[in-house]
Amino acid sequence: MRVGIVILPDQRWSVAGRRWRQAEQWGFDHAWTYDHLGWRDLVDGPWFESTGTLTAAATVTSRIRLGTLVASPNFRHPVHFARQVTTLDDVSGGRLLLGLGAGGTGFDSAVLGAETLSPRQRADRFTEFTELLDLLLRRDGVSWRGDYYAAVDARSNPGCVQTPRVPFVVAANGPRTLRLAARYGQGWVTTGIRDGDDDQAAWWRSVADLAGRMDETLAAAGRDPGTLDRYLSLDSAPVFSLSSAAHFTDAVGRAAELGFTDVVTHWPRESSWYAGDEAVLAEVATEVLPRLPGRN
Repeated sequence: MRVGIVILPDQRWSVAGRRWRQAEQWGFDHAWTYDHLGWRDLVDGPWFESTGTLTAAATVTSRIRLGTLVASPNFRHPVHFARQVTTLDDVSGGRLLLGLGAGGTGFDSAVLGAETLSPRQRADRFTEFTELLDLLLRRDGVSWRGDYYAAVDARSNPGCVQTPRVPFVVAANGPRTLRLAARYGQGWVTTGIRDGDDDQAAWWRSVADLAGRMDETLAAAGRDPGTLDRYLSLDSAPVFSLSSAAHFTDAVGRAAELGFTDVVTHWPRESSWYAGDEAVLAEVATEVLPRLPGRN
């Protein structure tokens, strides 16, 4: 089991830089940040851009893998984003993991003044976004046209450090996006489904159901299940994964039983989303992580 941590881009680098270095020193396998222009009720507070944050993180770390959880088509065009991805992969020495998602409603989808897309339209756009980005990162000189994006002889020299391109970790809960993950993803990440309630057991049942659906999707695509890494965002559950070391340990065990290869937690905040105690994070990092099965 590999363990990752999300470090929200809500702190100045004098604070954030120490967190990225500490995540590596503690032995986390990957560290992520959100890709938003503003997020939920934190939109009025400090917030920094994801690719700049990850570039800075790459310069103060040397081992840990770094990624977006997840990059949003709400405000990104694949042609420009491909240049940013190539740069990040180069600066990090081939440590980039590229989380990709469909882009939700809310601030990101409204701040640029665009029309609100339906779930089906967002899935259509995400499919185009992923397909074109895949082409751009694999080939130099791409011309392509869809309903949402176009490219005319777009260049990608010198290409990614990782070949044939950086790994895609595709966020998916629905049938269409699960198929997209099976087609393009080196990894799949899910948040489970809450349906607005605070039932922890129901959330775990939804995760189990989604894991089964991914098995079926891979079988239908003729893909070996062992070729897809499976990431679970633990903090989409009603209870924060770092509410205690015991709770975190239990969550990791449940995820492993469902076939997940990776779990992701969040750096605790003082209030609001992911409110918690950094002492619990330190305990998990120093006492729990080293004892997880399969870790040195």
